[in-house]
Amino acid sequence: MIHESALRRLATLALLGGVLAHGATPRTAVLVSANAEWRSLKPLFAKARVQQSPYGEYFFAHVGGERVLFFHGGWGKIAAAASTQYVIDRFGPKRLVNLGTCGGVEGRVNRFDVVAVERVVVYDIAEAMGDSKEAIADYSTALTLPVPPVPVVRATMYSADRDLTPRVLQELEPLYRPVVADWESGAIAWVAAKNKTPLLILRGVSDLVGPARAEAEGDLGLFQRNTERVMQSLVRDLPQWLLAWR
Repeated sequence: MIHESALRRLATLALLGGVLAHGATPRTAVLVSANAEWRSLKPLFAKARVQQSPYGEYFFAHVGGERVLFFHGGWGKIAAAASTQYVIDRFGPKRLVNLGTCGGVEGRVNRFDVVAVERVVVYDIAEAMGDSKEAIADYSTALTLPVPPVPVVRATMYSADRDLTPRVLQELEPLYRPVVADWESGAIAWVAAKNKTPLLILRGVSDLVGPARAEAEGDLGLFQRNTERVMQSLVRDLPQWLLAWR
């Protein structure tokens, strides 16, 4: 029979072996969700050695004087939640950053504004046997922001597995009066909070939605073009954010 202390030592050695296999534990892991976001990010680190995980590609790069893990977690709540837990368990980062895009409500935010997320609400929960508001509250997460080193919009992100369209905006308006919305922030924030891992969510507004029109609806090319600009801006400012967060 193996003594409990021996089991703990074996577990520690196994974990250490996994860390050593990937190099020193990164202080920061940057999670990127959508395929278009990842495609826009990779050319900015053209010399990085890209590796493969069960969820997507990843690589290490030096940013702001530290070795940072960049990880493609996949789009939607399921992939976002699972890949966030995978990164925490496999690489053990001290903090997480989620960089990406979001849709904005016309008149409340501008295209290409950078949003620093203060709170995330997963709103696509419909409870038939009880109170949906109570269920939504269980999956809402508050975030602590460092002092922004660059101009940003501080806002609540409304997150769901659906794009923001005029019809969706009409549903949300009387309940939340939203400014921005995306797909993955809610899942990433919830998992990070469960693991007590600090998280910073920075998303650039790639397209605007109004009561009558969503400019990217049916226009994937517009989203992809605007995503390139958003990701370039976020990566450019990332060293300042990492420094401010220290």
